[in-house]
Amino acid sequence: MPGFSLRWFTEFFNSVMWTLSMKNSFIIAFATTILATALGTLAALGLTMANFPFKGMVTGIMIMPMVVPIVISAVGIYFFYAWIGLTGTYTGMILAHTALATPFVVITVTATLQGFNRNQIRAGSSLGASPPTVFFKITLPQILPGVISGALFAFVTSFDEVVVALFIAGSEQYTLPRQMFAGIREKYNPTIAAVATMMIVVSVLLLVTVELLRRRSEKLRGITQ
Repeated sequence: MPGFSLRWFTEFFNSVMWTLSMKNSFIIAFATTILATALGTLAALGLTMANFPFKGMVTGIMIMPMVVPIVISAVGIYFFYAWIGLTGTYTGMILAHTALATPFVVITVTATLQGFNRNQIRAGSSLGASPPTVFFKITLPQILPGVISGALFAFVTSFDEVVVALFIAGSEQYTLPRQMFAGIREKYNPTIAAVATMMIVVSVLLLVTVELLRRRSEKLRGITQ
């Protein structure tokens, strides 16, 4: 078996299919990250309120995509999208990945909010600040490490996802994992090894960033010295 070669990276960047799939992966992952972070942060803020009704049931529904086997979710998404005409579209891919990524944001931000003193919110409101002002000036700066960590998890979830893409992605929406799967099925190409290397490097860098943010969040909350 031939050894690892930098020529495989050259073939990757010279291939229209591979470069398109890389572009699709980043576009879909970035859009998913924005939506999942916004929705997950709002959901976490609501779920951590003391008077939130049916908190347990809502939390269970929110994290269900993490519990249900991904192939079952993919089949359900496919039939629903086929009914409303979202199969083979970027919108469909982004919304599907958002549904899968949002629970990670909810869990991460909720964990960060456990150490947040809500008396600061009451103090800001009592001084006449509007809810958006209180959020952006008081709440967000203190939970920002958790929000960024959740966003990174959402990005990785979308960037590495392949099962849903197998069901609903059209030829124009092929992501890197989807293109790798197609390449393995049709004919093994050494370029796949180069792509896998790049994806591993991206994932490791993001996870290292998450760990650094976690430690910073603990220091801000006084857990570590």
